[in-house]
Amino acid sequence: MYLIVTRSYPPILGGMQNLMWGLSNELSKNYMIKVFADYENNHKTFDEKASFSIERIGGPKLLRKYRKAYLINEFINNNKVKGIIADHWKSLENLKSDKNKYCLVHGKEINHDKGSSLNKRILKVLNNTKKIIANSEYTKKLAIEIGVNEEKIIVINPGIDSFVELEQKILDKVESLLSVKSPRLITVSRFDKRKNHEKIIMALRNLKQIYPDIVYICIGYGEEEQNIKNLVKELDLEGQVMFFKDISNDLKNALVAKSNIFVMPSIIHKKSVEGFGIAYVEASKYGIPSIGGKDGGASDAIKHEESGLICDGNDLDDIYSSIKSMLENKKYLEYGKFAKNNVSKFYWPNVIEEYKKILN
Repeated sequence: MYLIVTRSYPPILGGMQNLMWGLSNELSKNYMIKVFADYENNHKTFDEKASFSIERIGGPKLLRKYRKAYLINEFINNNKVKGIIADHWKSLENLKSDKNKYCLVHGKEINHDKGSSLNKRILKVLNNTKKIIANSEYTKKLAIEIGVNEEKIIVINPGIDSFVELEQKILDKVESLLSVKSPRLITVSRFDKRKNHEKIIMALRNLKQIYPDIVYICIGYGEEEQNIKNLVKELDLEGQVMFFKDISNDLKNALVAKSNIFVMPSIIHKKSVEGFGIAYVEASKYGIPSIGGKDGGASDAIKHEESGLICDGNDLDDIYSSIKSMLENKKYLEYGKFAKNNVSKFYWPNVIEEYKKILN
């Protein structure tokens, strides 16, 4: 049996939640799996559908981590456990077990100065694992720079669910919603500084002169939402930008499928960095190419000048020219075709084979 210990799990929505669900669900087809996850409202309906055991731990956040560690340690003492797979170094910090430990690393959670108290805590946990699973070559390099034992690190990109045809009904609904708007840019992400919505909108002001019917679709929520909406108003782009949040997964996917370019030229903001960018790969599934930033792990998800473009997210001109060059002569169609033809390596059944190599 393998234990999966996670602080991020459905029914809460998010990239990390999807990653840990996909990993546990796919591993359960090959191994006995038990998940220890944080308590979430309405989790029972979700958990009942799983084919493996999910134990939820509630209580105040500060006390929860100790209670969770106690319950896991107790479970290990009374059951045959082969190994522990964790979503985050903090999920392993309080576990007292000599079982094989495997920790996923994503980028921003380990991005702390070498020699700092946080860095020392991170190294104490990570260098006591069997393997460290970095989500990209960028994250592997970052882990080595902060002092992690290089021999322990393996790169396994996050997986996504295999392609499923969307219902024509919802595709028609989106087409009707977008009407004559073209070309179509889209971003699916939290509204935070790292995702760089601000510069996309500034580039949009100039693109509007060439493409008067252009539209930029923003799906998400976050602390920067109001600032972004204020900028849209200030630049008189309310007719060009559409905001969506709290929408169904099917509607989100249909909006992506009916777009032309997925745009998320991420930057490093303080300690926050895009370790991989699962959203680029999700867009590829529908034949939509991406524009990503050079800072972070986007180049693991986007093959430059084949499935999209990598640009300098700090350079407004570079973002503008990248979008413009992909729109000219509908270059996005060529990139999108390549993206769709090569996305299968990210499908969970293929990704899980890499996990099986280290677990076996």
